[in-house]
Amino acid sequence: MFGDMMGMMSKLKEAQKKVQETKERLNTVLIDEASSDSKLKVTITANRTIKSIAIDDDLLQDKEMLEDYLILTLNKAIDKATNVNEAEIAAVAKEGMPNIPGMDMFK
Repeated sequence: MFGDMMGMMSKLKEAQKKVQETKERLNTVLIDEASSDSKLKVTITANRTIKSIAIDDDLLQDKEMLEDYLILTLNKAIDKATNVNEAEIAAVAKEGMPNIPGMDMFK
């Protein structure tokens, strides 16, 4: 029984390490998003850090329109990044979890 517990602890530590490595790798995964008319383009990482914003000159003439474009486009990019992030972390965590009866957290 003690050996099983040590084995599980070892697997948990290994899973934690893999999750941390995946989080670091997600800093290099870039997600591009653009407004429907491509007047605003953003690039963010899968960890949801904004890397770049490109704004068409037409949008600079109308502050309210620019704000609307920013909100819509950034929210779409953040949603995509969140989906990538959660899927990657869940896959790594599930892979590294020891098989503990009754602990089916990642079905």
